[in-house]
Amino acid sequence: MNEQSKEKGSRPDASAEIDQVKLQRFMQGLKDEQNLSLGFFGGLVAAIIGAIIWGIITYVTNFQIGWMAVGVGFLVGIGVRLFGKGLDTIFGIFGAVLALFGCLAGNLLSVCIVVSRHHAMPLLDILSQLNPTIAVELMKATFSPIDLLFYAIAVYEGYRFSFRRLKEEEVAAFAKP
Repeated sequence: MNEQSKEKGSRPDASAEIDQVKLQRFMQGLKDEQNLSLGFFGGLVAAIIGAIIWGIITYVTNFQIGWMAVGVGFLVGIGVRLFGKGLDTIFGIFGAVLALFGCLAGNLLSVCIVVSRHHAMPLLDILSQLNPTIAVELMKATFSPIDLLFYAIAVYEGYRFSFRRLKEEEVAAFAKP
C-alpha cells in the first residue's frame, strides 16, 4: 500500500503486487470449506420456500405474478452460497437447476391455487390429485412466452449468486508490502 492510500484508509492500489503463495494457501483453505451437499440442501430449501412464497402471494393477490421467479432465483442462489460456501462451478450449476425447479414448483402451486378457487375446491384436494401428466398439462395450459424470460433470469441468478464472494479486506491482505 502506498502512503496516500494508508492515510486515506482506502484499499490498496490496484497495481499492488499480490503475494501468490499466501493467496494460494488462502484459496485452498476456502476450497476445503466448500460443502456441496449442504449447498444443494440450502438451495433446495430456498427453492421450496420461494415456491411457497410465490403461492402465498398468488393466493393473497388473486393474481399470478411471473416476476416471482426472479425472487426465487435470487433466494436459491443465496441459499446455495450460504450453506455451500462454494467457489467451484458445480455450485452455480446446482443453483441454476434448483432455481428452475423452484420456479416450476412456484408456478405450478400458483396454478393449483387458481384452479382451487375457480372450482371452489380445497387446495389440498387439488394437490393430492396431481401427477406428472396433470402437472405438465396444467403448465402447458397456462404457459406464456414471457415465462421463459422470467425463468431465464431466475436461472441466471441461481447460478450467479451461488458462489462465495471474496471480501475486499480478504483480497487486500495479499498485497505485498
